[in-house]
Amino acid sequence: MNRYLRVLTLFWSAAIAAELEYRINFLLAALGSLGNMVGSLFGLFLFYGNGYRFAGWSWEAALLVLGIFTLLQGFSATFLAPNLNNIVRHVQEGTLDFVLLKPIRSQFWLSTHTISPWGLPDVIFGSIIIGYAGQQLGLEINDYLKSTIPLFCGFVILYSLWFMLGATSIWFVKIYNVTEVLRGLLEAGRYPMVAYPTAFRFFFTFVVPVAFLTTIPAEAMLGRSQLSGTIGAGVLALVLFFVSTRFWRFALRFYTSASS
Repeated sequence: MNRYLRVLTLFWSAAIAAELEYRINFLLAALGSLGNMVGSLFGLFLFYGNGYRFAGWSWEAALLVLGIFTLLQGFSATFLAPNLNNIVRHVQEGTLDFVLLKPIRSQFWLSTHTISPWGLPDVIFGSIIIGYAGQQLGLEINDYLKSTIPLFCGFVILYSLWFMLGATSIWFVKIYNVTEVLRGLLEAGRYPMVAYPTAFRFFFTFVVPVAFLTTIPAEAMLGRSQLSGTIGAGVLALVLFFVSTRFWRFALRFYTSASS
């Protein structure tokens, strides 16, 4: 474990040093994140500004979901996209050979090798939205802490799905469109699940588990979530993470190295 932590420290310190050579990118990323946040708030306002409200969700409660979604976007842009999108490139260019030869688990290397600070504006804006909504709702520290487990499970679920899609590049090579489809489906997490018809709720809960990414953590924060919801999120996260590791090992059986 200590060896992996040292390696992770080296990975991220080198990646941040390289990224900070282009500091103007942070300003551009912040402006882009600000524009996305304004657009998301405007979309939510179109519902609530006309007197309509999602069943059981006040304006402030719906803001919690939007804040968690923005936080998740920041997490994806910081940790997932810079790493997992590169799996396709490694397969195409044959550089996956060098990854497999390293004395470290290939899944760990592919998942953590780099980090992008340009996702931090989304993390900051998401935290601001959550903080504002929580203040309006009278939430306390304990209420925020209730959502940490389901929120962490949501991160693991998203990582596992994304990594498995990346692993399919061993067969299909160019799968950029598939990852974009996943990101498009995740856009449904901007709003509480009650905003969608029953059939869509089923799809976003049991097929593409968007509900576990935003709505369930928000319900936990509001004190509405039942224990079964938290347990379900934990079980799903563990199962998907285990499946992702097995699926990667299975995919490697079909990988033909660039040197062969």
